[in-house]
Amino acid sequence: MSSLPSDAFAALSFDQKLDRLAEVAIRIGLNLREGQELVLTAPTDALPLVRRITEHAYKAGAKLVTVFYSDDATTIARFQHAPDASFDYAPQWLQDAIATAFRSGAARMAITGANPALLAQQDPSKVSRANIAASKASKPAMELITRHEINWTIVAAATPSWAALVFPNDPPELALGRLWDAIFATSRITSADPVAQWKEHGANLKKRVDFLNNKRFHSLRFYTPDGTTDLTVGLADQHLWAGGGTTAGNGVYCQPNIPTEECFTTPHKDRVNGVVTASKPLSHQGTLIENIRCTFKDGKIVEATATKGQEAINKLISTDDGARRLGEVALVPHNSPIAQSGILFWNTLFDENAASHIALGQAYSTCLIGGEKMSNEELAKLGANESLIHVDWMIGGPTMNVDGLAADGSAEPLMRAGDWV
Repeated sequence: MSSLPSDAFAALSFDQKLDRLAEVAIRIGLNLREGQELVLTAPTDALPLVRRITEHAYKAGAKLVTVFYSDDATTIARFQHAPDASFDYAPQWLQDAIATAFRSGAARMAITGANPALLAQQDPSKVSRANIAASKASKPAMELITRHEINWTIVAAATPSWAALVFPNDPPELALGRLWDAIFATSRITSADPVAQWKEHGANLKKRVDFLNNKRFHSLRFYTPDGTTDLTVGLADQHLWAGGGTTAGNGVYCQPNIPTEECFTTPHKDRVNGVVTASKPLSHQGTLIENIRCTFKDGKIVEATATKGQEAINKLISTDDGARRLGEVALVPHNSPIAQSGILFWNTLFDENAASHIALGQAYSTCLIGGEKMSNEELAKLGANESLIHVDWMIGGPTMNVDGLAADGSAEPLMRAGDWV
């Protein structure tokens, strides 16, 4: 797929570029159907993109677009002034209504862009309690997403606070512009026909997914020459690899993440052993966690350390019984556009697509043969993990090697020095 010359794309107005991102979000990310409702969440700073997306949604035939906004200042006000009981509460009534909308056929879009370090200076105990309460309240809606019952997607909008973290040495306006440029480039909207380019990219990911599914590996081994990572991740029985687009339970083919570069599947919750070191910091619910290092035994984290955010990682893995186990493993080549940008985005949507990664917590039932129709008990028997959380953190990079292991222990190289062999 040919791309526009850089000067041609640069010559477009900002509104034209934003319009391209919005069109891709609706036509490729959601593949929104005529007559569908859309439930959209976004930070207030993303209002210009929200308006473009809303326009394209109605042009695609949306019945109604409902937007829920978040605001950094009001979030901070809660942590500074709310009574203690506030942090064990989340509006179940609101989450039940959203779940009802999904069951009634609504699509889901999230615009990410909030300050990744928003809650870094707040009481970690309050942050953890609020996150647990929110996770419990949103479980009915989130189960429909993790089971891919509906078409959903996530896209990004640059915001001043996020840009300041990514480009701390630049003046605010320059930092914001650089972040928007990075989002446009990695979201693959700079070609002459972004929709066609996304279809080509999705087809290439599907070829890699088909290769992995045909191999039926028993486990994966991740290891680096310096020994900081040597982790064997058993794969769930009847696991399925996925990547790029997927057909949701409502029959709509969608692209859940824009951008996306990963092939992912469900690990076996009891068959993970070894040591693993994060290759990038993790921004989780407004807290920054750096240099995570975990030791797994029989699927469970038995030791976890971090040079920054130690209390936050301890709280995270103590959320529930499944929070110490894996719910996802993903392979991402180091030559992906996001990795090659050299930018640390401090945002999981981007950073997880710069490196191979693992996720603590809830497994995707759709990454098991017939899993979307199974009960939680049936899924657990095959090795799928259950948890209130699903948190990705990056372990890959230019020194990571990955082998696919057969049941007899024989190894086949999949990645060397971070890239596919």
